[in-house]
Amino acid sequence: MKKLFRSGLKLSLTFLSLCLTVGMTTEASAQLYNFTEEQMLNYTAKNPYGRFPGGRPMIPAAILDTIRKMDIQVVEAIGSIPREYANQYEDGWKSIIPGKKLVGRAFTVQFMPSRPDLVAGMQKEAEKNNFTGLNNRTTIDMLQKDDLVIVDLYGKIEGGTYVGDKLSYYIWKTTGTGLIVDGGIYLTENISQSGMQAFYRGTYPGALSNATVSGINVPIRIGKAVIMPGDLVIGDQDGILAIPPQFVPKLIYTVTRDRRRDVWMKKAFDLGKYKSSDIYGRPKDPVLLKQYESYLDSGDPALLPKKYLK
Repeated sequence: MKKLFRSGLKLSLTFLSLCLTVGMTTEASAQLYNFTEEQMLNYTAKNPYGRFPGGRPMIPAAILDTIRKMDIQVVEAIGSIPREYANQYEDGWKSIIPGKKLVGRAFTVQFMPSRPDLVAGMQKEAEKNNFTGLNNRTTIDMLQKDDLVIVDLYGKIEGGTYVGDKLSYYIWKTTGTGLIVDGGIYLTENISQSGMQAFYRGTYPGALSNATVSGINVPIRIGKAVIMPGDLVIGDQDGILAIPPQFVPKLIYTVTRDRRRDVWMKKAFDLGKYKSSDIYGRPKDPVLLKQYESYLDSGDPALLPKKYLK
């Protein structure tokens, strides 16, 4: 009886192990190149906007234009993200055009070092999913207006050149944004002539080699930052910041009020009659405080502190 029980238990554990292995293999193959639509919906469930075919969040062009016109800085945008989202920022970049900001919705690309058996298996999976190949051009041809391609090339520079001047020009004309590469690019002088901004780690005078595409529109890690497909990404000379779509309305609201706060307080200081402690933080005088809070809500110029006449 005990022998029969042990045999049955062994068979059950073997079956369970097989089921788990099959389940893990199915999940891995589903995520190797891109999310299924169901996965994309699950991983970006809080997205308040529309979606591309396949489920990637689509922050509207009008909202992206608003953010560009506001000329939002990475440092001031950080405050719109809850503290538990601590892994959204990465610094230490080189840029094509110093001082120029970059704004777009994330189109993520992940690379891995090449290994023949891995590449062969991934190629078969790619063909099942109607991908034409495992190279940079495949990912570039998928870009759309306002996409910002974020490339995880794991810091590789020699042989990690995602684009030169011609493919970067195609990206510029297709998206109107630019690119961010945790790796290399080359012919930067030619790229700069187009007016396109790019953030990158270094340059190398040679083509991409010994690296293969392992994921398209999947979560990627760029240094300290975790970036999801469809994130709003802002880049400037301080670094890059990935903002989940659900926090974009708060970003616009917060930055608008913070800028009104700055304007109001500086106008008050211009009067030359207040100490910093009278105004900074929150005005102490109840009349000024009411005027201040009304200006934060409305932005009405009539609510700005008036010129002090001696």
